[in-house]
Amino acid sequence: MKRIHLYCLACTTLCFGFSTDVLKADELLPADQEIAAAIDFYVDARLATGDISPAARATDTTLLRRAMLDLVGRIPTADEARRYVASTEKNKLEKIVDHLLADEAFIRHTASELNTLLSDDRNEDLRPYLLASLASNKGWDQMFREMISGDTRGPSNQGPTSFVLKRVNDLDKLTNVTSAIFFGINISCAKCHDHPLVSEWTQSHFFGMKSFFSRSFGNGDFLGEREYGAVQFKTTSGETLDAKMMFLDGATVGEPEWKAPDSTQQAAQKKQLEQLIKDKKPVPVPSFSRREQLVKVVLESDQHSYLARSIVNRTWYRLMGIGLVMPLDQMHPENPSSHPELLDWLARDFVSHGYDLKRLVRGIVLSRTYGRTSRWEKDGDRPPGSWFAVANVRTLTPRQYATSLRIASRSVEFWTSENTEDIQKRIVDEENSAKGLSSKFEQPGEDFQVSTTEALMFNNNADIQNQLLADDGSMLVGQLKLLENNSLLVTEATWNILARPPVEEEQRWMMKYLEDRKDRRIPAIQQLVWALLTSGEFRFNY
Repeated sequence: MKRIHLYCLACTTLCFGFSTDVLKADELLPADQEIAAAIDFYVDARLATGDISPAARATDTTLLRRAMLDLVGRIPTADEARRYVASTEKNKLEKIVDHLLADEAFIRHTASELNTLLSDDRNEDLRPYLLASLASNKGWDQMFREMISGDTRGPSNQGPTSFVLKRVNDLDKLTNVTSAIFFGINISCAKCHDHPLVSEWTQSHFFGMKSFFSRSFGNGDFLGEREYGAVQFKTTSGETLDAKMMFLDGATVGEPEWKAPDSTQQAAQKKQLEQLIKDKKPVPVPSFSRREQLVKVVLESDQHSYLARSIVNRTWYRLMGIGLVMPLDQMHPENPSSHPELLDWLARDFVSHGYDLKRLVRGIVLSRTYGRTSRWEKDGDRPPGSWFAVANVRTLTPRQYATSLRIASRSVEFWTSENTEDIQKRIVDEENSAKGLSSKFEQPGEDFQVSTTEALMFNNNADIQNQLLADDGSMLVGQLKLLENNSLLVTEATWNILARPPVEEEQRWMMKYLEDRKDRRIPAIQQLVWALLTSGEFRFNY
């Protein structure tokens, strides 16, 4: 039996070890292990079963760029990259990760990522709420509670319950989106018939989940909920059934007896709601909330694992390029995890530490698994991405790409200052300036391909080129045109854009390009910068 060792974060000291025959099939690593160590234990254990030797550690420049894109949504500046490479501290990765996690940019970037997950069509209504929640270290369980059954006395288009309000006119969609995002279960197939592939998902499950939302409605800018109402559905055999409130595990929820209002009462209620819209006031809170029952069954019973496992899987996917379960909304028994014990351990740890997203992210980023190079230089075919033997290349999100384009096109001096607050302000300004540009890029999916629209835009959009290739003093082109030494010019351009030094062949070809165009030097510099900005290396997180 092979012995799988866990290493310290510096990856140089053997700290302790577990034999693979020590743990029984239904046991997990002790709860007091570091997240990074647990990740490496389980990933390495699976690699051992396939006799796969993982790829080497990524270079300092690659790992810094990867971590900064994932944690603060941008590439490092040339100054940041050079200082990190020059550092000889053994724990410099841990230090820079903790520094980035404490930066307000981490909150802004994480809010953007969560907003993309939670909102259709890049809806920005949830963003202020997410920013405030992350700034106060609110757990994912609390955010879930507030988005599903939170305080409806404030305008819902400005708060957490906009998640429900935006979808409340289509309860079928609201039901499936809630299940897919928060619980990793797409149950849309069970609306018309029992799921053909997953015996656990039946029509009763779909309409049982729908029942939690059946009394919800929008009233102007506010989300309301009635005291009465039930859901009926027709089975494939033609039988009409009353749907009970039922969670995905089949457990049902009871409720007090209720009585539908008569026509006179309905008319009075309608009049009241119309007046509330005119007065811009909230709907009275019901004595019994079905949405609140959904939150309770998820958080106050053993079913919290659905909520935890889904966000753990989605966070892993965001940082590692492939989820522990793929597709992300098919977390069911017929589609097991590539690393089931790891997913169970991470979910258990996540719940026991207050659904802390920052802690989860830190653990993943500090693992050796995360830190591997994306280059496969060993004998044999590259292992499938789900083994995590080699880093998966990931497409930059629209915000990452647009912000990084703005960062990279600025001069080195623009990002060099003794005043840290001044640099932070400039970064925020670039993030804000990048919003318009980010809207022009496609949100990447699992099978992303750079679109023809994006390629044509870069080829033909003079406005974008003028923004990024201006030759004034604050821009990279403006700095480079002052350099007479082509070798230095190429080196500065590569550090500024790719956050690394050029290799010998790159240096030679770029210098030759400039030498061949001495009579039109500024356009040549602009084209060199443009080629680097629009390169495949810049477009992806590798």
